[in-house]
Amino acid sequence: MSPLPPLEPGIHLVHKPLGETSFTSVRAAMAELEATRPGKRVPVCHGGTLDPFAEGLLLLLVGQATRLMDLLHAVPKRYVAEVVWGAETDNGDLLGRVVREGDTSALTPGALEMALAGFQGWHEQVPPATSAKKVGGEPAYRKAHRGEEVVLPPSRVYLHAARWRSHALPRSSQLELVCRGGFYVRALARELGRALGCGAHLARLHRTAIGPWEDPGPGARVALRGRQVLPWCVGRELSDAEVGELRRERPIALGRRLPPDWRLPAGFPDPQAPVRGFHRERLVALLREQEGALRLEQELRGGL
Repeated sequence: MSPLPPLEPGIHLVHKPLGETSFTSVRAAMAELEATRPGKRVPVCHGGTLDPFAEGLLLLLVGQATRLMDLLHAVPKRYVAEVVWGAETDNGDLLGRVVREGDTSALTPGALEMALAGFQGWHEQVPPATSAKKVGGEPAYRKAHRGEEVVLPPSRVYLHAARWRSHALPRSSQLELVCRGGFYVRALARELGRALGCGAHLARLHRTAIGPWEDPGPGARVALRGRQVLPWCVGRELSDAEVGELRRERPIALGRRLPPDWRLPAGFPDPQAPVRGFHRERLVALLREQEGALRLEQELRGGL
């Protein structure tokens, strides 16, 4: 196996294994940075939670890349899930307590196709009580684990595409879907079970991709720098003088735009992405067009 790339500032693609929390990967990255840069504090976070029962692609954001977290929410995420029919659990997955059971004998591939079609596009979704949604400034799952009642309001979510890959009826089915950030696959399984009158929960969940980035697999890590970062955004090369103007909070000319290095799927909601500002092959700034000019929205000191 080839050595892992160093944890330099940037976005790193890692595989979160079953049974671990997303923060386990963050803690491991923090320990690695402390070992290689003792006494120097380097911020680290992840770019979207995966539940302990789930596995797959996790984005580790290191250094200035932690400031990009909000921009990762609005891009496509791809999952493969195993839906088990006949029992709804309180948290939507196999680790939860069964709260409702139903008859699965009437399930057919056709009925499942019709049920799934009703959830595509924009719709309201109630997150699971054990989600990371904040309630009074605290993640809902902490309250739920203490036995407190958690009632979350519905959120506006987007399911771009979904298809059944296979069926083992009446027990289970395998589902592949592409959604926007903020979508809970556990909640989709719950709602499908209710729509079909039999109950359902997830037995497995694998996040296979975020935008153009694929799960690197167990034990691997891929570092992204320069134009690999936020590749769905247009770009703009910056001169030394323009970098200076932006740092003085002065606008610069629109100039020649560089096309995105990756295109969103047709029909996917516009993420309202900024313009990437490149200087000497590094991503150094995020820009916004205002009144016919580009203005600095966020500086990335040192570049990515």
